[in-house]
Amino acid sequence: GVFPEDMLQPETQDFAVYVDGIENIAQAMENAAKNYFVDGIIEDACPPLRAVLHCMAYGHYEGKKLSDPEIRDMFTRENLINSNWYRARLLKKQTREILLQKKNVENLEAFLSRPGYNKEAERLDIPKRLEKARENLAFVSSPEYIEKIVGT
Repeated sequence: GVFPEDMLQPETQDFAVYVDGIENIAQAMENAAKNYFVDGIIEDACPPLRAVLHCMAYGHYEGKKLSDPEIRDMFTRENLINSNWYRARLLKKQTREILLQKKNVENLEAFLSRPGYNKEAERLDIPKRLEKARENLAFVSSPEYIEKIVGT
């Protein structure tokens, strides 16, 4: 095997070896967490993950430990959904969906405007598809769309 038998049974190791192993794990976790700050990806993390990574890297988040009730409360569904971070994600999703639906409308309009394709457009029911695409565009552009995707 890759690991010696005694390594797979920490309870049989002497205390110094066991402590050294735990310290190695903690150091690896700290280093991994710090990489999120070095490359800037921490800015994309949701608030609870940001707090965990900050605690892993620096031992605290805004002066608080992971055991602090304020930090632990960040992990509730309600707090995440009500966060500015989540709202920004919903707006970004809406923007992308609007662009997609606009492209769908443009493509269908372009197809309908092509000379000599009237029968094909009729066979493919393009006018009805265009109507549906416009309805979809109106919906994804509305505040109701945001409310519909909350929590998904």
